Amino acid sequence: MADLHPPEVTTASDRVPAPGEVRANGRRPRVVIAGAGFGGLQAAKALDGAPVEVIVVDRQNHHLFQPLLYQVATATLSPADIAWPIRAILRRQANATVLMAEVDGVDTARRELRAGAARIPYDQLILATGATHSYFGHDDWAGAAPGLKRIEDATTIRRRILLAFERAEMARSDDERRRLLTFVVVGGGPTGVEMAGAIVEIARKVLPPDFRLVDPRAARIVLVEAGPRILPAFPEDLSDYARRSLEGMGVEVATGARVTACDADGVSVALAEGVTPAAGSAIEGGRIPASTIIWGAGVVASPAGSWIEAPRDRAGRIEVGPDLSVPGHPDIFAIGDTAAVTGPEGRPVPGIAPAAKQMGDYVARVIRARVTGTAVPGPFAYRHEGDLATVGRRSAVVKRGGLKLTGFTGWAFWGIAHVYFLVGLRYRIAVAFKWLWDYLTLQRGARLITGTEEDGPVGQAPVDQAVVPSAEEAGRG
Repeated sequence: MADLHPPEVTTASDRVPAPGEVRANGRRPRVVIAGAGFGGLQAAKALDGAPVEVIVVDRQNHHLFQPLLYQVATATLSPADIAWPIRAILRRQANATVLMAEVDGVDTARRELRAGAARIPYDQLILATGATHSYFGHDDWAGAAPGLKRIEDATTIRRRILLAFERAEMARSDDERRRLLTFVVVGGGPTGVEMAGAIVEIARKVLPPDFRLVDPRAARIVLVEAGPRILPAFPEDLSDYARRSLEGMGVEVATGARVTACDADGVSVALAEGVTPAAGSAIEGGRIPASTIIWGAGVVASPAGSWIEAPRDRAGRIEVGPDLSVPGHPDIFAIGDTAAVTGPEGRPVPGIAPAAKQMGDYVARVIRARVTGTAVPGPFAYRHEGDLATVGRRSAVVKRGGLKLTGFTGWAFWGIAHVYFLVGLRYRIAVAFKWLWDYLTLQRGARLITGTEEDGPVGQAPVDQAVVPSAEEAGRG
C-alpha cells in the first residue's frame, strides 16, 4: 500500500493544528482537494499563500472548460482549446502539489483519501468530484446515447456526427440514408439546445460544399424534451424565443416527449397527455429511427456521498451545512455538483460553473480562517450571475438580473463571457480568433474522425454491397 508520507498516518486524534502551528515533522496542515473542476481548482488557487499544504487529486491531468465542450463535439474547437494541464495552472503556487489518480473512497476514521493503492492523509478534505450522466435507471442506454461531460465524450460524439454523413454518402437505400441523417438530442437544457443548434449549422452551412452524393442539408435534427418547454431555468419569454430560433434554423423541437427506449437504431418516446405531434413530425408514431443520439437529459453526482455515508438528495449530491461542510464531518467539505446547496429564496443552487467557483472560494476562506485563527466567514450565500445559452450563429438568450438579451446582442454577450472565463490570455485569443474565422468563413477546422468502432458504430452496409450512384443520379450534379 502506497503512503505519500510514510510512516505517518493522520488519525482522528490528530486534528487540525492550532492557528499558525507547524507540525513537529515540519508539515503544515494538509488540505486535500478531490477533483480539479471549477470548484476544486478555484479552492486550490484561493489557498495560494495560506499556511497549508494543498494536494489536488484528479483522474485527468487537465482542467476542462465544460461549457464549451459541445463545440469540440461539433468540430468548432479542438480539445486543446478548452483544456489545460492542471500542473501548468498551479505551477507557480508553491504550496500546491498535483497528483493524477482516480479517487475511490475516503477513510474518515483514519482521515485518508483512497486512490487505488495510495492513501493520502488529510486534515481538511474538499470533495469536488462533480457529476456524470443520469439515464434514470437505464444505464444500458449509455452506449447508444453518449452524454457530454469529458473530452472523450466530445470526441466520440464528434466521430459519430461526422461519420453519419460519410456513411450516408454510401447508403444503399433512402430509408438507410434518412436514418443516418437523423440526429436526436435528448434534453432541452442549455447543453441540448446548444448541441442541436450546432449540429444544424454543420448540416446546413458547413458540410454541403464537401459532399457530392448526399445533401447534408437534408439532415433532420430533433430535440426531445420531457417537460413542457425547453430551457426551463430561463424566463418563459426567453425559452419561447429559443424554441422559435431553433425551429427557424430547421430543428424540430418536441416537448412533452419522454424517452422510453434507446438503442443503436433510434429512440422511442411516450407523449405527455394532451400532446399531439404534427403530421410528418419525427415523433409521429412514437419512434424516431436515428443513427446518432446525444444525451443531455440529466446528471447524477459522483459516488462521493457513499464514500463517507453522508445524507444525499435524489441526484446523489451530499447535503451540506451552511458552511458547506458535511454534517458529522466538520473536516470534510463538498462543493460544486457534489453538493446539494440551497440558495436565495430556498431554491437549489444550480450546477453551473460560477456556482462551483463561488463554493470553492468560500471553502478556501473558511479553511484559511480556521488555520490562521481569524474570524470564520458567515454561511455560504450564492450570488446568481445570470443564465446564458447560445442557440446558434448570431443567436443566444441571456438573463442577468433585470437584463434580458436575445439575438446577435445576446450571442455577442455570451461569447465575451465565455472567452473571459477561459484560463490564460493565449487561450482567450485563440478561441476568439477561431470563432471569428468560423463566423466569417463558415469553416470548421476540427472535423477529424478519430477513434474506433468501440466508440459506437453508426451503422453502414459493407462497402462492397453499397450502390454508389453518380452525382447526377443523386441529384447533386
